[in-house]
Amino acid sequence: MSELTHFNRRGEAHMVDVGDKPVTQREAVAGGRILMQADTLARIRAGDHKKGDVLGIARVAGIMAAKRTAELIPLCHPLPLTAVSIDFELQDAPPSVVCRARVRTGGQTGVEMEALTAVQIALLTIYDMCKAVDRGMTLTDIGLLEKRGGKSGVWRRVDAADE
Repeated sequence: MSELTHFNRRGEAHMVDVGDKPVTQREAVAGGRILMQADTLARIRAGDHKKGDVLGIARVAGIMAAKRTAELIPLCHPLPLTAVSIDFELQDAPPSVVCRARVRTGGQTGVEMEALTAVQIALLTIYDMCKAVDRGMTLTDIGLLEKRGGKSGVWRRVDAADE
């Protein structure tokens, strides 16, 4: 197992120096879901929620979150993102909204944290907009699905169902 890079030899937290790493194209995809009551999903699908376009607002929130990740995660590098996309899929069984965030940059470090942050904030925004009708919603299955670029190249999640 690799050593934890955010700690120095004395065990103190520090920001990793990426200054000598080459600039490469980097991409990360993260995903997650929010489980809800069937009626809540129906309201989102119909687009008649009294607070407005739930998925449209959640999409903008996810994009904004990706751009501000370094302000939220103490040792994250601020990165000039070149693209952020947020996609939603409505699923009836179980009633849920699946979110996928894809983030890109040309840089010296990856964008995994930005993709993960985007997913979580998009899903939290759905929760916030729908909590008046469904306080029991649950965020779940949040994780990195794929990353590309840098020295380690391509990584993809292999789930037990895929094996």
